[in-house]
Amino acid sequence: MAKISVCVNGERIDRDVEPRRLLVEFLREDLRLTGTHVGCDTTQCGCCTVRLNGDAIKSCTILAVQADGGTIETIEGAGTVDALHPVQRGFRACHALQCGFCTPGMIMSSVALLDRNPDPSESEIRHALDGNICRCTGYQGIVEAVQFAARVMAGEDPAELEAARAAH
Repeated sequence: MAKISVCVNGERIDRDVEPRRLLVEFLREDLRLTGTHVGCDTTQCGCCTVRLNGDAIKSCTILAVQADGGTIETIEGAGTVDALHPVQRGFRACHALQCGFCTPGMIMSSVALLDRNPDPSESEIRHALDGNICRCTGYQGIVEAVQFAARVMAGEDPAELEAARAAH
């Protein structure tokens, strides 16, 4: 066993873990943060994406011990039902999800993108989401959701943006 200390969604966690335990297993099974999904186990689909020290990473191929001392944000830490993160609000407003399986990873990748680039071009958004696969929506609504979030984060009124979208 190895002792790790991580900050997960703002909470300090100290645990003993098997050295071979994947970060996604630690999050889902040990901490019961099941919003992070397991899809391919090979970094192909991106549904296990979380943020580690601000960077979007695929938690299915990182060991929990590699996160020791780090700060992890999962979809559960991105926003709440009463206070959605602008990216979550954008996904809702732009109908950027269907089955929802890829959504947590898409959102966490988008949050990381907007943290380092608050005004990305469509091409930059598509490049940032390149490692996330959606089998339901196509990607246009997802790109629009990220653009929506960027505008909200730049100070535009989300209610006005939502009303304008509904009017079209």
